[in-house]
Amino acid sequence: MPLLTFVARATDSLLLVASFVHSTATRVDGESLDMFKSQGKNLLKTLNNRSVAKCSVESGSCCFHYLISDGIIYLTLSERSYPKRLAFLYLQEISDGFIEELTNDYGADRWREKIQTAARPYQFIKFDKYIQKKVKEFVDPSSRSNSTKLNEDLADIQSIMKKNIQEVLNRGEKLDHVSNMSSQLVEDSKKFKWGAKQLSFQALLNQYGPVAAIGVFILFVIFWKVF
Repeated sequence: MPLLTFVARATDSLLLVASFVHSTATRVDGESLDMFKSQGKNLLKTLNNRSVAKCSVESGSCCFHYLISDGIIYLTLSERSYPKRLAFLYLQEISDGFIEELTNDYGADRWREKIQTAARPYQFIKFDKYIQKKVKEFVDPSSRSNSTKLNEDLADIQSIMKKNIQEVLNRGEKLDHVSNMSSQLVEDSKKFKWGAKQLSFQALLNQYGPVAAIGVFILFVIFWKVF
């Protein structure tokens, strides 16, 4: 079953909605739910509009599944035993429902602007009610409705990429490191450029300074004799 669901803006990973299963359990097969929540948020930070549109990311006994559509990331966590195909059907219904609610609230022409200008986390948290409803529908993979959905789904689930959480998060850290190095190189190049200008000016002074000084002295002598 979907254990948590995040909806985030793809451009900067701003969380628009966060939804969790209402349960007293704090662990999944011995692993902390808080750990998975933290991993999910870190995973969002590695994603953007250029990322693979659909992907499964394994983490211990669980698996994250995400879908990127219309500049929005939909991320869920389920146990590894939960059918991958059903997890993506769940995400698609969450995506469809979110866009429908935004369209009803702001209109077909303005909902994208509302997403782009959202300034605070969880700005669309009221959508959690819809997510909770969908979670209940997708709890049991063997239910008649879910079996029907699986039978009717024609998506090629085998083509969806599968990764490991540490591989993804480590890659994100490396990209951040590369970005920082790039910024530092830009700053260093500016300093080098300024230093090069100073050295060039100093070289000109050394080369032409004495000649200029003699010229000034001769002009001074001429001026003193004439006037």
